[in-house]
Order: sequence, then C-alpha cells, then structure tokens
Amino acid sequence: MDKDEFAARTEAVKQRLYRTAYLYLGSEADALEAVDEAVYQALRALKKLREPDFFETWLTRIVLNECHRELRRRKRLAGEEALPDTAGPDSYDALPLREAVRRLPEDLRLVVILRFFAGYTQAETAAALNIPQGTAATRQRRALQLLRLELGEEERL
Repeated sequence: MDKDEFAARTEAVKQRLYRTAYLYLGSEADALEAVDEAVYQALRALKKLREPDFFETWLTRIVLNECHRELRRRKRLAGEEALPDTAGPDSYDALPLREAVRRLPEDLRLVVILRFFAGYTQAETAAALNIPQGTAATRQRRALQLLRLELGEEERL
C-alpha cells in the first residue's frame, strides 16, 4: 500500500474513527487529537501492515490504543474522568446512558462503543479488539445486561 492509497482509505473511515474515539474519550478535542495521532502512527508503521484487507481494523486498533493512552494520562493528572462539555452523537447524548456506559468495565465498554455507537459489526469488533468473535458476543451480552440493570429496564426482559 502506498501513501496515496493510505490517504484515500483513511479518509473513507475518518468519521467512523472519530466517532469511536469521541465515544470512548467523551471530548471532541481529545477525540480529534487521538485520531490525528493514530493516523500519524499508522502512516509511520505502514510497512508493518501485513494484510491490506485488514487496514480498517488495524487503524481502529491504533485509535483505541491512543484512547487508552489519553485515559491513562487523564488519570495521572486528575485522578478521575470528567464529563465532556460538548454534545456528541445523538444516540449517545442522553446523560444516563453516557454515565452508564462510562461505568462499565473497560472490556465491556469497548465492545458497546464499537458495536452500537461506532457501527462496527460483531466480526469487526472482535477483530479490532483482537478477541474471538464468541468473546465479543459474550461481552456484548454482559454489557447490555449491566446497562439494563443500571438504567432500570430489567423488567422489559
């Protein structure tokens, strides 16, 4: 893959990457910075990409790593995550849902963000997280159960 193809394929998934980073970090500025840094890191490591067919999964993994790095930095600086000041994607903007998703364990939170808010399929989610598809399905079920309990909707099941 050359740099022109890299640029074209990155541009095609840029919105999806940004949405994933925003939902994970909760801040427009941090999400933009994470995506920019991830694209830069991916361009530097482009020769390491063995399968161009998995470009989007590879780039998503780099974005998630940048998000993890940012969250670790926040914990060092503040000790706690702050709520974002800006509005984001409509489906995630409801405060109780945002709070409930943030309280999920990290492995479950990642699956929920990728599956339901970033629009990844279950197979793409599993590939992006480097886990078996069955594990992604199990984490998704557990996360949804916890969210239903958290939001007081357990009677609907």
